Amino acid sequence: MSLNILNKVNEPKDLKSLSREELNLLSSEIRDVLIKKVSTTGGHFGPNLGMVEATIALHYVFNSPVDKFVYDVSHQSYTHKILTGRKEAFINPEKFGSITGYTEPRESEHDFFTIGHTSTSVSLACGLAKGRDVVGGKENIIAIIGDGSLSGGEAYEGLNNAASSNKNIIILVNDNDMSIAENYGGLYQNLAILRESEGNAENNFFKSLGFEYHFVKDGNNIESLIEVFKKVKDTNHPVVIHMHTVKGKGYEDAEINKEAFHWVMPFDLETKELKFAGQPVKSYANITEEFLIEKAKKDSSIVAITAATPSIVGVNGFRTKLKDQYVDVGIAEEHAIALASGIAKRGGKPVASFLSSFIQRTYDQLSQDLAINNNPATIMVYWGGISGSDITHLGLFDIPLISNIPNIVYLAPTTKEEHLAMVEWAIDQEKHPVAIRVPNMEVISSGVEVEPNFYDLNKYVKVEDGNEVAIIGLGSFFHLGKKVQYKLKEFGINATLINPRFITGLDEELLNELKKYHKLVITLEDGILDGGFGEKISRFYGDSSMRVLNFGANKEFTNSVPLEVLYERYHLTEELIVNDIERVLEDLKILG
Repeated sequence: MSLNILNKVNEPKDLKSLSREELNLLSSEIRDVLIKKVSTTGGHFGPNLGMVEATIALHYVFNSPVDKFVYDVSHQSYTHKILTGRKEAFINPEKFGSITGYTEPRESEHDFFTIGHTSTSVSLACGLAKGRDVVGGKENIIAIIGDGSLSGGEAYEGLNNAASSNKNIIILVNDNDMSIAENYGGLYQNLAILRESEGNAENNFFKSLGFEYHFVKDGNNIESLIEVFKKVKDTNHPVVIHMHTVKGKGYEDAEINKEAFHWVMPFDLETKELKFAGQPVKSYANITEEFLIEKAKKDSSIVAITAATPSIVGVNGFRTKLKDQYVDVGIAEEHAIALASGIAKRGGKPVASFLSSFIQRTYDQLSQDLAINNNPATIMVYWGGISGSDITHLGLFDIPLISNIPNIVYLAPTTKEEHLAMVEWAIDQEKHPVAIRVPNMEVISSGVEVEPNFYDLNKYVKVEDGNEVAIIGLGSFFHLGKKVQYKLKEFGINATLINPRFITGLDEELLNELKKYHKLVITLEDGILDGGFGEKISRFYGDSSMRVLNFGANKEFTNSVPLEVLYERYHLTEELIVNDIERVLEDLKILG
């Protein structure tokens, strides 16, 4: 691969001396680099291929980092990283892992925020603009937003505020007619009208708010972009540039199948096959989807709700098989919760599904719109748990967030049978909002049918009776508890093993019973300890002689730290847990 032009570019100012022809050649070289690198490592494929020309034009016209770019989600910032001194991380395989997939101020002075969630860029840019104004700055502030991010509530709030600022703020709307999945919502109908009229339609959402508006028909044309960017540079009022781009530009499969190529695992460019694909295995999302589809076919009051992520939260089949019982709200998790509450109030049976790191945006709606009204919606939480994920997609915080809101019942299944029983009960019962923490692991089947009846709230299951030590393993970590119990037998300790099932409350009868024949209770949870499940157990035993050890994650943000490193750090291997148990029992003998 020839990189004749890219080899000349080490920082944004190097673009200024390039001819238009060289800028176009540069876009081709960068696109080739992106295709090769992302197909090798995995990552956001389509969003970045669509933003190559716009990013080059932005850096050609503006003066970063004095002029400040804020990328929404920032999953389309790879070209920006290449142009701002980080190209080796895309060209040299030995350095592929040296940067994150999102903007990161610790990497470069050209990045201003660590961002991995959606709909935030306009609000953050408003803050930068106000900060600039109060300290007497003069630079341009540019928010870049696209990939469905305009459907999120914070984007609307930011646009409303930006339009009234009467100061320099430039909002670049990257309109590729897609979110992660297809776009939904009235706003996108207006964007379509604006595209068809080349920005001349009388009905213009952005103008109605008070923005100066510019339309770029071909957002993958460097010359057109440079022209409009020069027009708005150093503006003294709010501006929207609406550009139409092609998601996945330059890679035919990604242009055709935009959703599948939004984010990819490593794949072979020739065969299109995944490089590390093993045998297909059933996931909890698969079995949930199959169950929901069959149940919804028999019950038209069931409604599946997703916030733009149907393929990964077990509702994908509704799009084609039961589309009248399917709602994609766009990237608007807050609305999804309130929508679910309203459906439940009117007698429907909503099932709203989210990733753990995305449900964080719904705290007020879970509390105010849902729990206070005690409407029986079902909330499915996927990907909850300790992981090697980047800092913006950690699934650590859902247990403290959800389990401490009154009225909500938060369940933690341990097997396929238990999970499906909980889903069935949650949908059919009419007393509570019910959340289910879907196990973040390969499917485990016990072969033992579980009755879909969890009305006896906070009733734990004693799986094996023992003495001296009791192990309470929550959800997916119940299986870690089984391993610990087995290993303790090597030391002559026959531990009690408990599956709590309920995250939101305590089985006081069972916990009191443990006081008779046990000295130590350990809790295992796949999440943050502070405010979590284990702390509830510790508080219960606080005024007794029972010793309690809580195992889970520390309160910290981790950034792509390997899971085995985190498990070692948090003492979440059976060997380390057993060592800690032995130490406490030894202390108790000494004290005794």
